[in-house]
Amino acid sequence: MSSIHVSTTVNGDEVEFLCDPRETLLDVLRDRLGLTGAKEGCGTGDCGACSVTVDDRLVCSCLMLGAEAEGKSINTVEGIADGEKLHPLQEKFIEYAALQCGICTPGILVATKSLLEKHPDPTESQVRYWLAGNLCRCTGYDKIIRAVMDTAADMRKAS
Repeated sequence: MSSIHVSTTVNGDEVEFLCDPRETLLDVLRDRLGLTGAKEGCGTGDCGACSVTVDDRLVCSCLMLGAEAEGKSINTVEGIADGEKLHPLQEKFIEYAALQCGICTPGILVATKSLLEKHPDPTESQVRYWLAGNLCRCTGYDKIIRAVMDTAADMRKAS
């Protein structure tokens, strides 16, 4: 099977790659582009560990083919920080100890950043609903929810 040439934007940078037509976006990000933040937790779109945004839409990268990235704008956990300066979400996750093993954290960070961009003043129920597709076996979610709510409040004050 011949490779497909793809031109896309990842974390604001224009990139090109060759991929097998059957290769997932997750595999392309990790194996071809060296962006290993997104994790494969399940491979079936059930855990959210591989969450990225594609044209500002939250997707499980294990369910999208790399070839489908043609012309799209993709954002991964690697693009959340501004160089060495952490995003407020990342700072709050550290402050609240809202991460442990790290498998789910990249997907949760991408998902919560997407939520706060669309809904800067979410209710706790909205945060819980938005994160329903992200499974975490270590934290029990309470620390994650508190970190997201506190980040939202801080970001509203700053704007």
